[in-house]
Amino acid sequence: MTRKASGTPGPDGHDDLQRNLTNRHIQLIAIGGAIGTGLFMGSGKTISLAGPSIIFVYMAIGVMLFFVMRAMGELLLSNLQYKSFIDFSADLLGPWAGFFTGWTYWFCWIVTGIADVIAISAYAQFWWPDLPQWAPAIACVLVLLGLNLLTVKLFGETEFWFAMIKIVAIVGLIATGLYMVVGGFVSPAGRAASLSNLWNDGGMFPNGLLGFFAGFQIAVFAFVGIELVGTTAAEAKDPERTLPRAINSIPVRIIVFYVLALIAIMAVTPWRDVVPDKSPFVELFVLAGLPAAAGVINFVVLTSAASSANSGVFSTSRMLYGLALKGDAPKAFYRLSPRSVPSRGLLFSCICLLLGAFLMWVVPDLVTAFTLVTTVSAILFMFVWSLILLSYMVYRHQRAALHAASRFKMPGGVAMCVACLAFFAGILLLLTLKDDTRQALVVTPLWFVLLAVAYLFVRRRVAAVSKLSQG
Repeated sequence: MTRKASGTPGPDGHDDLQRNLTNRHIQLIAIGGAIGTGLFMGSGKTISLAGPSIIFVYMAIGVMLFFVMRAMGELLLSNLQYKSFIDFSADLLGPWAGFFTGWTYWFCWIVTGIADVIAISAYAQFWWPDLPQWAPAIACVLVLLGLNLLTVKLFGETEFWFAMIKIVAIVGLIATGLYMVVGGFVSPAGRAASLSNLWNDGGMFPNGLLGFFAGFQIAVFAFVGIELVGTTAAEAKDPERTLPRAINSIPVRIIVFYVLALIAIMAVTPWRDVVPDKSPFVELFVLAGLPAAAGVINFVVLTSAASSANSGVFSTSRMLYGLALKGDAPKAFYRLSPRSVPSRGLLFSCICLLLGAFLMWVVPDLVTAFTLVTTVSAILFMFVWSLILLSYMVYRHQRAALHAASRFKMPGGVAMCVACLAFFAGILLLLTLKDDTRQALVVTPLWFVLLAVAYLFVRRRVAAVSKLSQG
């Protein structure tokens, strides 16, 4: 499969994906992918579980995922015919890996996207309480579909501004927290803002190792989408420059957007006072005396969920395009619109996202169900990350010359891959500790059984077509 130049006709007379994403688009897409809605809404629960040690939880996950992204970066740049991790996993591990990676990643984002459109409906209730719950979900999907159908550059522009809103909110929180600590702020309950709040109430590990480990179960979901930059490779104007820059800045982003934000929250609000089911971002701004805090953060979280749904719509359509290229999805998904957008894949993914609106109409209370499906999503994302690492290990064994010539080598090499895989295995063990996450762990293998049956069917069909063409 050769990569064609932008606008060159491909099979069936349509064009290939075009390289219209600039460096600033790639950088902000990478930042947006690294800042999940889970940071805004889920950090309260993680703090209540792990206390100040939650800082180390986010750092540990972030470090491991940085190495996964470095492995992905070296692989994508080792052969510019690779459009995404579907291509190199199929090339290095075999056709089954491309099939399983592509469809699993598609399903990950559909599940996450459904959760996002339902979250958007919940946030919209803040301003329009009398609006039917399904209405904002349908409106959101239709708007995202319209934006993504136009051009890939418009997707990049939309994601750029969504990410900017998240960045401004987090930087504002860190600056506000620092001001309150330096200014000697004292809460109405008589608690002074101070960095000592991080260790003066039971130490950094107040709930022991069990509390620390419990934090991983929720925190890992905050990082889903960090690999999104890998699905933009086929549409980046200068991948050899933009991808390394986006990937290498991941540690800085994690320190700024996760670690410093959590330190600011717990310095102002001692960890025992953080309410699990409320956003600590809202609480900090309320303490700072910002009257519009609830509305401002509600807007930020709404745009964060919209950003995640937007990323899901984009990445799922590109995954379907890549699968169709290899014959692992219907050929219809291989056809591009006159604007070089995989429009049929976009339509199919958006129809699947509308199931979220349908579910809200049928089952109004989806909290328990979506705890289950978001955990399933996190498990499936870890599967995709693991296949990236396994692909890298095979690449190092089979393509030693390419690795030697690489200008973007993964630090630690194969040994680091093994460490990351062991880390993911450890997280799977931690998911057995609680009932809701244990249920998700039990349900997830059903997806792989379904994929295995589908793969056998697809391979048989491909073999029959090949036999007929030879005859």
